[in-house]
Parts: sequence; C-alpha cells; structure tokens
Amino acid sequence: MDDSASSAKKSGRTSLLDSGEDFEVLDEEDIDDEPPPLEDADGGNRKHSIESVKKNSDTDPDHTDQLDEWLDVLGNEQLKKKVLKAGKGRDTRPQKGQNVKIHLKTYLMDGTLVEEQSYLSFTLGDGDVIQALDLTVMLMEMGEKALIQTEAKYAYGDRGSLETAVPPNAMLTLEVELLEATDAPDLELLPPAEKIALASHKRERGNVHYQRRDYAFAVNSYSIALQITESSSKVDISSEEENELMDVKVKCLNNMAAAQLKLDHYDAALKFCVAALSHQPDNIKALFRMGKVLALQGEYTDAIQTLRKALKLEPSNKTIHAELSKLVKKHSEQRGAEQAMYKKMLGNPTSCSSNTQKHQAKSSWGLSWKWLFGATAVAIGGVALSVVIAARN
Repeated sequence: MDDSASSAKKSGRTSLLDSGEDFEVLDEEDIDDEPPPLEDADGGNRKHSIESVKKNSDTDPDHTDQLDEWLDVLGNEQLKKKVLKAGKGRDTRPQKGQNVKIHLKTYLMDGTLVEEQSYLSFTLGDGDVIQALDLTVMLMEMGEKALIQTEAKYAYGDRGSLETAVPPNAMLTLEVELLEATDAPDLELLPPAEKIALASHKRERGNVHYQRRDYAFAVNSYSIALQITESSSKVDISSEEENELMDVKVKCLNNMAAAQLKLDHYDAALKFCVAALSHQPDNIKALFRMGKVLALQGEYTDAIQTLRKALKLEPSNKTIHAELSKLVKKHSEQRGAEQAMYKKMLGNPTSCSSNTQKHQAKSSWGLSWKWLFGATAVAIGGVALSVVIAARN
C-alpha cells in the first residue's frame, strides 16, 4: 500500500468500493455526491501563478545580489523568497519539466522544525511537491540557498499534513538549497519497471491532491501519469509488464473520472469511464462511476442498466446497492411526475369518455320519447279524421 493509502487509513477514511484499487484516498462521503478537461490540466490558479512568477522574475533582474530583501513571488504578499546564499547565475536556473534535487528544511512560524529532507527529488512544475516549492525553485540558481515564507494556501492548506506534522492553515518557512537540475529521462528509452514506477508515483501524487480537494491539480497529475503509460517504448517489455502498465493506466482513468466529476465536468468524466471500460469491460469502479455520470446527465435508464451490470459482477457490494436503489426510486418519482403533468396538459380522457357516453345515452333517451310522442299524435289524428269522414258519409 502506498503512502497516501496509509495516511488515509490513519485518518479513518475508507475506500469507495471496499477494494483499495484506486480509491485509497477517497472519503466515504464521496459515495453519495460524487472535474478541468485534459487540455486544461494545469489548472487556472496554477497557470496564473507560474505566469506571475515569470513576470516578477523578469522585472527584478538582480534580486540575488540583494540578500537582505524579500521577493514577493506572486505579487500578493502570500509567497515570498529571500536569498541567503547567492547561486551561480541566472543561466543556471532550472526549467519547468526538469528533475531537480534540493535540500529542504520545513519550519512552522514559531521556529519548530517539522521536516528535513537532504535530497528531495521532484519534477519541476509537475505538482510533485507543494506549490510554494514548485513556484520558487524555478527562481533559484544552482547552489543558491533561499528562505521562503508561504501562506497555507501554497503549502498544506486547511487540512495540514499528518506526515510532516503541519497543522491546518499553517504558514510555513522553508529553507531550500538547490543542489542539482537534470533533464527528465526519455520515456521511450525508460526501462518498463521504471516507467511503471514513475507513472504510479504521479498517480499517487494525484491522489494526494484529490484528498486535499485540489481537483484541478489532481487532473494534472493523473494526465501526466497517463502520458507516461501511453508513451511508446524502444526497449523490450514483457507481457507481465504490459499488463502491469495497463493496470496503472486504468487506475488513472478511473481516478481522472472521479476528479472530473468533482469539477462537474460530466462529459469529460464519462469519456474517461468509457476509456477505462474499453480496456477492462468488467471494471466495477468504472461501471459504478459511469452509472453516476449518466444519472447526473438525466440518462436514468442507461444509468440503471450500468449499475445493474456492476451489481451483477459484485452482488454483495453495499455501495452499488445503495446507489442503484436511490436511482430507481428517483427514476420512478420522475416518471410519476411526468405522467401527472401529461394528464394535466391533455385533460382526463377517462372522464371525457364517460361524460360523452352519458350525454349520448341522454340524447338517445330524449329522442326515443320524442319519436313515441309523435307517432301517437299521428295515430290519434288519423282516427279522428276517419270518424269525421264517416260522419259526413
């Protein structure tokens, strides 16, 4: 089990469909309420932040010489950087997409050291670390040591961190030294085992973002993981490794659908469900989530059929039972409401028919009496005329 799974277990969270396959960070509350499209995977806030970093960097050319001054990285006083030791020049700054290695110390604002990592490695700009690091390390020069002050918004947010003992809504001070920056490996030449490990790592980072409700960042991490799983390979790969890579891919597709749902992007969520089922038609999680998406789109008949298929594959699953029961009830209520509306619009055909029959019967009865009265009158008149004629004769 990965780190995110163990942290979920520590905090008392349970998996969505009780299997732990790809929902180890999802809260139980997600069952009943169950995100940007792939092309917008960087997320609006993150993209704006990176552009702000570049703008502020360009307008402050020699800040590394001003060791006693703070640089307002985003221009909002919420993320600031101060150089403690100058680096080797602006041309040694790392680029987005490169793998960097740093020495990191994390402090609370009262000076408490909560974490120290001597050789923390991550891909710059991929969301592998808190935003404060992603946004400031790209402004550092090789060998530079800097002090960073960040609001909780760019660190661990309103949830804090169990792993680093950071409380909710905590401002942090980070001491960072940039040790190394190298180009990311060529995915086509990456050994299958390393490709699987890298894709899994990106997916797990997406799970962390999902758990923190940073759904746009989760989409970003899942999309990177998918790109790794879908990259071509120029090295030999065994059938077992292919299956393992496919398993990671399907987990990413499922989790991507979950994140898109949270962002109310139903078409995108449905697309990823369909993609997962194209590889594994009996994937219960994909079927379950697809049923929820269809229900949210008002396609109740298709949603019920999809959930029934999932329940047939796993009859004892209480989550699917509950969702299906709720959906069937809702569909039944909707049909009843529609029938009542149609009756109101068209009137009550049964009542109309009954009234028509009564009117016809009444009309027929009245006509019979009129006919009988007329016939009697004619008969009496004929008799009287005969008597008169006979008297004259």
